[in-house]
Amino acid sequence: MSECRNTSGMTLMGGFYRYRRMTDLLDRLARELGPRGFTADPDAMAPWLVDWRGRMRGRAAALVSPANREEVAFVVAAAARAGAPVVPQGGNTSMVAGAIADDPRALILSLRRMNAVLHVSPEDNMLVAEAGAILSDVHAAAEAAGRRFPLSLAAKGSATVGGLVSTNAGGTQVLRFGPMRALVLGIEAVLPDGGLFEGLSALRKDNRGYDLRQLLAGAEGTLGVITAAALRLVPAAGSRSVAWVGLPTAGDALTLLRRLEARTGEAVESFEIIPADALDLVLRHIPGTRAPLAGRHGWHVLIEAVAPEGAPPVPLDEAILETGLAEDAVLAASEAQADALWRLRESISEAERIDGMAAKHDIAVPVSLMPRFMGTARAAVEARFPGTRVIAFGHLGDGNVHFNVRAPLGVDDRAWFAEQGATVSAFVHDLVTAEGGTLSAEHGIGRLKRAEFARLADLARLAAMIAIKNALDPRHIMNPDVLVPLAEVIARK
Repeated sequence: MSECRNTSGMTLMGGFYRYRRMTDLLDRLARELGPRGFTADPDAMAPWLVDWRGRMRGRAAALVSPANREEVAFVVAAAARAGAPVVPQGGNTSMVAGAIADDPRALILSLRRMNAVLHVSPEDNMLVAEAGAILSDVHAAAEAAGRRFPLSLAAKGSATVGGLVSTNAGGTQVLRFGPMRALVLGIEAVLPDGGLFEGLSALRKDNRGYDLRQLLAGAEGTLGVITAAALRLVPAAGSRSVAWVGLPTAGDALTLLRRLEARTGEAVESFEIIPADALDLVLRHIPGTRAPLAGRHGWHVLIEAVAPEGAPPVPLDEAILETGLAEDAVLAASEAQADALWRLRESISEAERIDGMAAKHDIAVPVSLMPRFMGTARAAVEARFPGTRVIAFGHLGDGNVHFNVRAPLGVDDRAWFAEQGATVSAFVHDLVTAEGGTLSAEHGIGRLKRAEFARLADLARLAAMIAIKNALDPRHIMNPDVLVPLAEVIARK
C-alpha cells in the first residue's frame, strides 16, 4: 500500500497507525485496570493536570492508578510498546512542575493507591513503604515502633514517599541527617522496559557495582517508576528544645550555629533563618499567628535540638545566652508552643502566595558564603529590577535558602511575573553560579528549570546524564519533558 501525504508532507498513514496504537493501548489499560485504575474522563483528570502552584496546566490521554507493582510493570511495558509517555505522580506537590503531563498521548501514572507502610523493623532501623505512602503516615508508623523518620517538610500531609525519593527532597532536618538520598536504604522500581528492579534489601553494605538505588533517587521519574522504598529510621527523640532567636545580622546567625554545635554536639537538627519581612508576611496573612519576640529584629532563627531518650533536655537557652549574640530569644515551654513557633516558619510560603506572585528560587551556595550572599544578591536584584522586594529564608545550616523576588507594589503581579519572571530568575541564577552554587538545592529541576539547567550546567555533566537516559530509556517515554534537557543541550552545542 502506498503512503498518503498531506500538503505539509506529513505521513497520514503513519499518523493513522500511531492513533491505532494509542487507541489499542487505552482499551487494553481500561480492561486490565478496571474503573478504579483507569480513567480518560477529562473532569476526573483535571485536578492532576495542574501543578499545585497553579502555573502550569497539562494534557494527557488517561490517568492510570495501579494497585500494585505488577500493574505498574504492566502499564509501563504496554506504554513502551506503544511509544506513549509515562508521567509518574505522587502527591503532585512538586515546586517545579515535575509531575505534570503535557502531551495528548501521555499517561499520568498515579501511585496514590499504593499507599501502604509494608514493614517496620526496629532491629534494622528500617521502614518499607509503597511509593504512594504519605510522609505523615510514615512518621506515625515509625513512632508506633519507637523510632522516627528524620525528614520533615511543610507538605508532610500530602507529599509521598515516591515523590520525596524521586526529587531527593530536603526539608528541615538536612543539617543533621542529610537529604532523602542519605535516608534511602533500598528502592523497588519499574524500569522503562517494564522490568522490575528489586532493591529493598536491608543490607547496609552492598558493593556490587553501580548503585542503582542512588541513580533512581533524584532522577525525577525519568529513569523508571519508584514503587516502594526502604527508609532509614533513627531512635525516637526523648525530648526536643525549640527556640526562636532575634539577631541583628545573617552573619550572626551562622556564628550562633557554629557556637551551638560546639556546645551541644549534634543535638541541633534544624536551624532556619527568617528575615523580618518574611515574619511580617506571616503575621499579616496567617490567622492565629503572633510575633514570638518583643521589638523588631532584622533576622530571626528557629532552632530545634533533640536529646535521646533517658538524657536530659538540651540546655538550648543556656547555650544561646552564652554566645552573647542574641538580641532576644524565647524557648518553647511546651509542645504546643514549639508547634506554634514551627507554624510561623512553615507558613511563609503560604503567606507569600496570599500576598501575590513571586519569582521563586531554591538555591544553595557554600554555607560560609550564604550570609553575605543573601545581602549582596538582594541588593543586586533590587537595583537591577527597581521596586522588587526580595525575601530569602530557609535552611542556613546546609547553605540552602528560598530566594524569592516579589513584584513591585502597585503593579499587576501576574502580568509582572509573565513579563519579567524569566529575566529575574536568570539574573538570580547567574549570581548563584558565580558563587559556585546551584539553581536547585532540594526541589529538583522539573519542567520549570530545565532550560536554565541546560544554560548553566557544564557540558560534561549534561552529556553524562543524557547518556544514562538514552541507555535506560531509549524510547524516551519516562517523564520525557523533565530534568534531562536533551533539546536544549543540542541547541547549546
